[in-house]
Amino acid sequence: MIVVIRPHAPAEKVEQVIREITELGYTPSPIRGEFQTVVAAIGDETTHASLESLTALPQVERVLRVQKRYKLASRESRPERTVIDVGGVKIGGDEFVLMAGPCSVESEEQLMSTAHAVKAAGATILRGGAYKPRTSPYEFQGLGPEGLKLLAAAREATGLRIITEVLGEHDVELVAATADILQIGARNAQNFQLLIACARSGKPVLLKRGMSMRVEEWLLAAEYILAHGNPNVILCERGIRTFENYTRNTLDLAAVAIAKQETHLPVIVDPSQGCGRADLVKVLCRGAVAVGADGLLVEVHPNPAEALSDGQQQLDPEAFAGLVGELRPFANAASRRL
Repeated sequence: MIVVIRPHAPAEKVEQVIREITELGYTPSPIRGEFQTVVAAIGDETTHASLESLTALPQVERVLRVQKRYKLASRESRPERTVIDVGGVKIGGDEFVLMAGPCSVESEEQLMSTAHAVKAAGATILRGGAYKPRTSPYEFQGLGPEGLKLLAAAREATGLRIITEVLGEHDVELVAATADILQIGARNAQNFQLLIACARSGKPVLLKRGMSMRVEEWLLAAEYILAHGNPNVILCERGIRTFENYTRNTLDLAAVAIAKQETHLPVIVDPSQGCGRADLVKVLCRGAVAVGADGLLVEVHPNPAEALSDGQQQLDPEAFAGLVGELRPFANAASRRL
């Protein structure tokens, strides 16, 4: 870390800072200028106490980090990209992965028809919410354990892998018994005890970006999972809340490019939540491929007008099949297989 001393600070005040740096376990290396001193604090920032508390001293102007706070997620720790094998489906490799299915599992007929349709179009992972976090307590909350049973039956019938959301620590064991990938939703992205519980399940974890999360906070949430022994973390950009109300959220494709540059983890884009409008999903999917995403998480429903949740952002099977066809040239241009 680098500690910047305020200009014209007395020598004894500079020495005080140097002593504090030493006591915190770092080796200080002061660089003394004519008006200002900068102290390079040499040591592992991930194992020593943070020096940011030194800003409480009046003679300290600021403290700058050199190492990334998300040590395990960063490319500094692993230059090659992580490829996660989910029952033969490889996420993060050369294949562009399609995860598709309804926002909520509503019935056996609804789920089975969707599962067969998205598989025929090219999806390899079936998404569907057995548990649904809703803003209003009076809205459809999902089928719970019955929804999990239907997801398991859909996997048996189609061979698709399953991704579904976990809402609480007490649900992890039950959901992990069915799901191939555990999804952490935007509302729970900084529920650290849930992140730890999902990490310990041993299942791959898809971590959605919180609706008001900065990129560093998102990556540090991923670090919780990695730090608790689970290397199979998938990042998911699903839009953030901004002042714009033309769309439900603002899909941040720049964050996808940053996450690919900063980390070795696979990055998925959820355009359905990202904009909340079915008519914009196709365009945003093209952009996701172009900026280097490793796959898509798309909401598909056999009859969106009758959906029990978020019908306005779900594609019907015909539209999803058309989307996949339109994406092939973009995937080829990005050197990805679709």
